Amino acid sequence: MSPKGPYRLVTVNTAPERAKRLVGRMIEALKDQYTIEHVANCERIDEVEGKVKEFQPDVIVSSSDRSGARVRITNVKVQFCASMWTAEEADQVFSTARSIRPDIKTHAIPHGLQVERGPDAIVEHLLEKVPVLLG
Repeated sequence: MSPKGPYRLVTVNTAPERAKRLVGRMIEALKDQYTIEHVANCERIDEVEGKVKEFQPDVIVSSSDRSGARVRITNVKVQFCASMWTAEEADQVFSTARSIRPDIKTHAIPHGLQVERGPDAIVEHLLEKVPVLLG
């Protein structure tokens, strides 16, 4: 069976290279199941509205701790948001996305996962959750 997709990925992370590495690992591990392309990164929350308008994500996955990665996976596109944002900031990102795309779905990476277990745990979590989100 050929991979599902394509899905386009936008990250929201003040450390775009870290986001690119983590997402790259996820993309590589899932390449037989999904075609995912990392197309852009938002380094600031105020960039989210423009990226959601441009890429129209269907699902947002996030974490609300201050240390790792928040992910936004989309049915047609994917958006990833780093977990350095507070819960309030994540809510702002979600609210902004929902104001543009009311049917957007969300998922939160467990709080503190990056701090407690490191980047490998984020990738493992994504590998477990992304297939469920993308179906």
